Amino acid sequence: MVEQEGSGVPKPVLIIAIALGVLLAVGVAGVGVYGWYGEHQMREEAEAAAAARRTGPLAAAPIPAPEARSAECASVMSALPAQLSVGGTPVPRRALAEPAPAATVAWGDAEHDPITVRCGIDAPAELTPTSQLMDVSGVSWLEINQGGDSSWLAVDRPVYVALSAPADTGTGPLQDLSKLIGAKLPKQPVFP
Repeated sequence: MVEQEGSGVPKPVLIIAIALGVLLAVGVAGVGVYGWYGEHQMREEAEAAAAARRTGPLAAAPIPAPEARSAECASVMSALPAQLSVGGTPVPRRALAEPAPAATVAWGDAEHDPITVRCGIDAPAELTPTSQLMDVSGVSWLEINQGGDSSWLAVDRPVYVALSAPADTGTGPLQDLSKLIGAKLPKQPVFP
């Protein structure tokens, strides 16, 4: 057997180097596929969570609402529409999971996150004499932002009424609710 001159690298070392290179390439490709799969899996889980949030009965967390069964709340709740217009699209009412809180209504569908109205809730801790209020159609509202959602509380009526919606919903539902509240509930000082 005649050895090739000038190669300088023994054949076993060359084989090991090539094998390690192949293993490294396979490993990098595997990590890439695993990362893609993990990202794909997380995206599917997020989409499933959004679909669950947008379909079926909505679980509305119980919150203190001592005036929920009042005549004022009954007047407002009975006048709420069967559909809300969100960005020009009619969004239907959505069933609430049992036990459903009193004086609570929701709208939503597969394309729209839930929008809720609650009546008769306690005064929010965020309402202070220095709170910045916004007037919409003659109704004074306090905005509270939490985790990508906005809650608006009508604070100048005999009962507190809250509208909660995703931050990107727009002001259409707030304007519609303001007109309804203005027609159904008498105005009073924010701090009587």
